[in-house]
Amino acid sequence: MRVTPLGGLGDIGRNMTVIEHHGQLLIVDCGVLFPEDDHPGVDLILPGFGAIADRLGDVVGLVLTHGHEDHIGAVPYLLKQRPDIPLIGSRLTLALLREKFKEHRLRHTVELIVKDGEQTQVGAFDLEFVAVNHSIPDALAVAISTSAGRILHTGDFKMDQLPLDGRLTDLRAFARLGEAGVDLFLVDSTNAEVAGFTTPERDIAKALGSVLDRSRQRVIVACFASHVHRVQQVMDAAVAHGRKVVYVGRSMVRNMGVARDLGYLHVPENTLIEMRDIENHKPEDVVIICTGSQGEPLSALSRMAANEHPVIQLRRGDTVVLASSLIPGNENSVYRVINGLTRLGAHVVHKGNALVHVSGHASAGELLYCYNIVKPRNVMPVHGEARHLVANADLAVATGVPRKRTIIAEDGVVVDLQNGKASVVGKVDAAYIFVDGATVGDISEAALTDRKILGEEGFVSIVAVVDTRTGKVVSGPDIHARGFVEGDSVFDSVRPQITAVLETALAEGVDDTYQLQQVIRRRMGRWVNDTHRRRPMIVPVVVQT
Repeated sequence: MRVTPLGGLGDIGRNMTVIEHHGQLLIVDCGVLFPEDDHPGVDLILPGFGAIADRLGDVVGLVLTHGHEDHIGAVPYLLKQRPDIPLIGSRLTLALLREKFKEHRLRHTVELIVKDGEQTQVGAFDLEFVAVNHSIPDALAVAISTSAGRILHTGDFKMDQLPLDGRLTDLRAFARLGEAGVDLFLVDSTNAEVAGFTTPERDIAKALGSVLDRSRQRVIVACFASHVHRVQQVMDAAVAHGRKVVYVGRSMVRNMGVARDLGYLHVPENTLIEMRDIENHKPEDVVIICTGSQGEPLSALSRMAANEHPVIQLRRGDTVVLASSLIPGNENSVYRVINGLTRLGAHVVHKGNALVHVSGHASAGELLYCYNIVKPRNVMPVHGEARHLVANADLAVATGVPRKRTIIAEDGVVVDLQNGKASVVGKVDAAYIFVDGATVGDISEAALTDRKILGEEGFVSIVAVVDTRTGKVVSGPDIHARGFVEGDSVFDSVRPQITAVLETALAEGVDDTYQLQQVIRRRMGRWVNDTHRRRPMIVPVVVQT
């Protein structure tokens, strides 16, 4: 078998792995990565579809381990390239996807709903699904077997021994698969640096209750729109304190509606109210559950922090709970939101000052436990940044996996599993695919660099009209700036310099417009650097008469 990760190795997000056998492709997960500050104007980042763009006809199935955006968010974009790829996943995962398809105006009916413990064959691949505990119901690990060996992919998981839904990670199945022989173990690395065991989900109930006990006004809880377990805990705490609950945020309303319809979320009678009715209830009688725990600019919480939400205006004394952990790269956005909330008089409760969040990922103690019961022949850590992957590999080695059989890969690295040994055999392009509004894949790194320069340094435009017959500048140079300096008079000293270098170039026989523009760019660039120590984007225009 050939294993090629096209996302998720080096980032927290855009998870996607392609497994090949006998010319057939099986994909595991297809998620998005949310942009950081150095991706201006980008809405989403997709996995490296380009590596399999000419082989989509060989795809026999797409296995989805669970319903988080970093594992299913890119599926609509893949299906736009081949709409009939069979989707394989749990009931909740596929239901959440169907709602996404409505937004993308996609019709897709080729799907297989599977349960933990179930086995099925998809093309050349025998699949067995294993229950794993995570921060969303119905998460699955998947064992993939062919004549070339067996791969066990954990998906995102932890080993909560007191899960809210009573659904434990099936360690007996892990052990059984280990006894049968796991040739390559693909293991969630997100918490590999965290010692011990992840705190049980139910431990945060006390902290949520304490927040509601102290609050005399509205309580606003921000969490991921797919974190059904967290919403259930907030719902239970609100009911216990006699409060009504309102969802704010389109994805929150959509996902919780799906979870309730399928029986994964229990909502007591007369608990939910509509956002438009919120003013009809006393502040101390309301709990708001919203999106925006990662500081997403257009999320409900960010708009509240900026005092721009059309319905909900924060009041002094409101309490805001950030019931999630920081995804690496989002720190600045989250702290910006916290500061905005604080300025408006809200009391902000977060993981740093109260136990209002526990991770959905296995910590080092749990990973060691899994390595010991599975006893894999080869290990490839997945789902994490480089430091997480290395820490996970070190845990595997500590349990006896030979260092040479632990593969620390990055997106695009091609790994072959042959005769029980996994080895790196090459690399394919797995570069970011940027989504900018309705545009997919047409945003280059060069364009992002230009956007960053524009945002950080501003731009200067210079327009000059030259007569190539006389070798003179007949108009201009007219210089204007945006985001650089106030007032165009600051350029008075450089205008004669630009005229001089242009006329010198013309006298030397340079009559190509592009070359003349480069002459202007070099002169202006040196002047800006010498006088202002800045590097704005310089846009010269030369018109010939």
